[in-house]
Amino acid sequence: MELQHLNVKLYLEDSRQVDLAALVPVFHQWIQEQNCEELLIDVADYRHVFAGPGVVLVGHQADYSLDNSNGRLGVRYNRKAVVEGTNQDRFRQALRAALVACQRLEADQALGGRIRFNRRDLELSVNDRLLACNTTETYDSLKPELQSFFQKLFGGNTHSMKHNPDPRRLFSVDVSLARPIDPNQLMANISA
Repeated sequence: MELQHLNVKLYLEDSRQVDLAALVPVFHQWIQEQNCEELLIDVADYRHVFAGPGVVLVGHQADYSLDNSNGRLGVRYNRKAVVEGTNQDRFRQALRAALVACQRLEADQALGGRIRFNRRDLELSVNDRLLACNTTETYDSLKPELQSFFQKLFGGNTHSMKHNPDPRRLFSVDVSLARPIDPNQLMANISA
């Protein structure tokens, strides 16, 4: 199965400290600077939607958001354009983009250090219900490839992978690590 349209969500440590309104000017600055790999176009404010997409930085190839879907706030990278290579290449590309966005948000002085991802939990999903139906069969088919990717990525850090086959959701796996991982080590593992 050739996966495209991958999403990676890195969860925040403490969502109570986050003011989503503060993200609107930060994301507008990202558009002005155009220093992401993707062409960035606009900012959409969905703070009024309960457990929704939050604040979205809309791009041509991908979107970034501080997303509250499934009741957990996190930085989501949503790839819309095709990425060449293998599924492993696409997993790495999406995770790297999400991680870079998290690091930028953590370091942004306008946010006052209130955004910090928890370094233990992430969600990887496929935004293509036709290709990757959210079923146990799809999970069983992709599980070896996902396990291989996460084993290389996290090395000796024990992790668990969980799938929720709720047909109302995109196919996704939630990954939890036994110990927090250093972002620099994670970036090095992605690049290796």
